[in-house]
Amino acid sequence: MSEQVTLQEADGDNPKVGPKKINIKEDTNSSIKDVNFSKTFEESTSEKDKDSSTIESFQKNNHQIVIESESETKIKAEDDFESLSLEQLVINFECLLEEENSQNVRNNINLIKNSFSTSFAILIAEKKEKFLAEGGNIIDFNFKSPLKKKFNDLSKVFRERQKSYQENKTKQLNQNLEIRLQIIDEIKGLINVEGDINSSYKTFKNLQERWRNTGQIPSINNNNTWNNYRHHVEIFYGFLHLNRDLRDLDYKHNLEQKQKIIKSTEELASETDLNRAFRELQALHKIWKEELGPVEKEFKDDLWDRFSAATKVINDKRQLYYGQLEEVYKENLVVKNNIIDEIKALSKIPTLAHKDWQVKIKEIEALRDSFFKVGKVPSKQNEKTWKDFKTAVRTFNKNKNTFYKTLKKDQTENYLKKVELVEIAEQNKDSLDLQTTLVLMKDIQNRWKSIGHIPRKDSEKLWKRFKGACNLFFDRYHEQKNKGSEEELKSFDEKSSLLDTLNSFSPGDNKDANLKTLNQISVDWNKIGNVPQNKRFIDGKFYKALDNFYSKIGLDKEELKNLKYNLKLNTISNDSRLLNNEVIFLRKKIDEIKSEINQLENNLQFFSNVDDDNPLVKEVHLNISKQKDALKAWELKYSKIKKIIN
Repeated sequence: MSEQVTLQEADGDNPKVGPKKINIKEDTNSSIKDVNFSKTFEESTSEKDKDSSTIESFQKNNHQIVIESESETKIKAEDDFESLSLEQLVINFECLLEEENSQNVRNNINLIKNSFSTSFAILIAEKKEKFLAEGGNIIDFNFKSPLKKKFNDLSKVFRERQKSYQENKTKQLNQNLEIRLQIIDEIKGLINVEGDINSSYKTFKNLQERWRNTGQIPSINNNNTWNNYRHHVEIFYGFLHLNRDLRDLDYKHNLEQKQKIIKSTEELASETDLNRAFRELQALHKIWKEELGPVEKEFKDDLWDRFSAATKVINDKRQLYYGQLEEVYKENLVVKNNIIDEIKALSKIPTLAHKDWQVKIKEIEALRDSFFKVGKVPSKQNEKTWKDFKTAVRTFNKNKNTFYKTLKKDQTENYLKKVELVEIAEQNKDSLDLQTTLVLMKDIQNRWKSIGHIPRKDSEKLWKRFKGACNLFFDRYHEQKNKGSEEELKSFDEKSSLLDTLNSFSPGDNKDANLKTLNQISVDWNKIGNVPQNKRFIDGKFYKALDNFYSKIGLDKEELKNLKYNLKLNTISNDSRLLNNEVIFLRKKIDEIKSEINQLENNLQFFSNVDDDNPLVKEVHLNISKQKDALKAWELKYSKIKKIIN
């Protein structure tokens, strides 16, 4: 896939994210249609076993028909395959094929096939973009996936099963057609037959039972076969009604059963599972139309009106549900379009740094996940929404690939620059001219920092070489500095001798003479040059001993501060850089103290109505006094250094 962005295919449908969905379960294997009283019920009725269970349930229970389709017992709802990876889709495909009856999982398998095909197309596009971004020729592009091969094998197995199923189904439908045509012929034979009318009626009922138990027939033959059957049934009833007793008995039975059907239909209006209610309604219509005969004319219209009214209630509720579901899809469309707009906006923002691109890639990944979790959109908008989403992401990926292609060129140049610095460091790591090489090494270290990014695999290797060469030189340099030069060793000997002189000093009664002697020793010390780094501790010993002698001859803290500062000025008086640094430091301190005094004096204005002996007021006045004393001391130092500069 691309460096960061890994796109899965199709709209996601996660009920936990996005606009709230209506909590009514979908039946994935049943054909949901509005009841049309003018059409035959063979178009929407269930299979033979379901018909039998329906009739048996109705005969045992006059209040409600309970129907559970075979597919519903195996698959309750469509799984969400749209956000799964290619590997997960193949695993799910393989598991579903283990189902003995592939028709029970056909819808889910088709969803998996659609999701896999679109996801794999995205994968191919991204692989191709990456291949071209790395300088490849589109003619040479070739990508093979073991997952795709396994998917094709599973698809072949499924197609073969479907083909076998369709062949068997066609054969069965034709057989059922022959049976039904035979039943019609047998009903014809019952008309105008001399003999026992009761025997003919019993035979007729058996033929009706055989008709109900016969499965579906080819849809092209549905209407003609049904009309033919109904026509000869009505002729038989006309023949039957010549016998008034049997006719009245049949009318009474049909009236009672149709009243029970109406009651069951009216009770279905309170069913919360609309899909189940609709399936049961279809079964009731089938019983009404196929299993029951006519009633007396005075009841016919009233019964049908009541049955139609109860049916309309269920159909209206179902239409309302799908209308609400469409509103949810419209809300999902708005959310998805907003996500697409956000992706487009991110693509338009100029991005020139690798770090910034990584942030944007993570943002795109988050938006992609949100897009998949939102849920379905209206079917008319689905293709356009998905196309817009792919286009927006593809634009982002194109910009990203262009950046990294350019970055790769820059990284190559940076790599060559760093290689050059590594070679310089390795060539000079053993140089004997330490001072000249020190300047060179510091320079190439600064240049190294200014060179841009290179791939990590090369960066770590070059840095290890560069750091190793620099460390070897600086280790030698510091070792030599610690040992010191001949001049530094000579300076150490001179300072050691002068320290001994100081330690052997014995102050007299004359304070000025003692001060003059100590000051001269301090001046002589500052004239001596630097000592080796590992021997600089001698400076600390000297100044500690000097402070002790100043204390012994009676100098107070203030005098000692002034003396030390005067000695400091004498030391730096010949170095303009050190003098300028000291001037800058003094100005900064003076400005800070003045600012603090102004702040404190402003604070006093808040106590205009407070007595001067108030503790807070006293505290402010005390702070102002301290700050003014400090200001005088720093201004005195500043005046001394100005005299030296002027």
